[in-house]
Amino acid sequence: MNAFKIIVLAKQVPDTRNVGKDAMKADGTVNRAVLPAIFNPEDLHALEQALRIKDQFPESIITLLTMGPVRAAEILREGFYRGADDGILLTDRAFAGSDTLATSYSLSCAIKKIKDFDIIICGRQAIDGDTAQVGPQVAEKLHIPQITYCEEIQAIDKKKITVKRRLERGVEVVECALPVLITVNNSAPHCRPRNAKRLMKFKHATTMSKHQETGGDYLATENANTHLSIKEWGISNIDCEHVQLGLAGSPTKVKKVDNIVFQSKESKRIDDFDEDISLLMKELIDSHIIG
Repeated sequence: MNAFKIIVLAKQVPDTRNVGKDAMKADGTVNRAVLPAIFNPEDLHALEQALRIKDQFPESIITLLTMGPVRAAEILREGFYRGADDGILLTDRAFAGSDTLATSYSLSCAIKKIKDFDIIICGRQAIDGDTAQVGPQVAEKLHIPQITYCEEIQAIDKKKITVKRRLERGVEVVECALPVLITVNNSAPHCRPRNAKRLMKFKHATTMSKHQETGGDYLATENANTHLSIKEWGISNIDCEHVQLGLAGSPTKVKKVDNIVFQSKESKRIDDFDEDISLLMKELIDSHIIG
């Protein structure tokens, strides 16, 4: 029976879909304290594609990999609740301030430590950056092919994978040899809800750092319940060049972020008649709003 080793890249992000007046600080940076931290939505779509492969081939193993502060372990637990088998938190002060280049380098180093994989799946982009660069950059650093804008994995065997891509002007179906990295669109099926039994099993899963903060006997817990131990890797656990991490390895610098609030001033109502629409189009063209 075919079984696949799947790595899902995920990110914990501030919920920028519900930005209020206090979402930006005076210096133009995001006020993360007032925005809830969530599982990046398109990464959830990616997880669902991985889970569908596991539904078809139950012996497959899904490993979630995320980079962030200790609290980012929350999305690993969310992945466990839905069906992921393992999780790795890549966390270290040296990763702070990473742009997409430094982030993809760190993730690729962690994947090289994992070594054995058939497929890497991630969301097309994160809602806090919207660059859509990290997935393709990871593929380049690992020297493996990539398929972007995936909407559905239609077929897979040990040699190749068939994927439907959603593009601006339609869809296309492509085949690719394994191993491969796939980025998933938000038009893909939504991730399944939490499984109640898995929630009860993994709700106390945590990292060593978090357990030490609470003053608990981590080793006793780990020995008694190995599924409650979330792997936590720092720069000492991966083979990497420190100059390529964090701010030092980030050529992109954000100079300024403006919080722009659109306000309506005047409006014009028209009926759905060809003559009214033609007059509106002429007005927009004459005023150089379009055209």
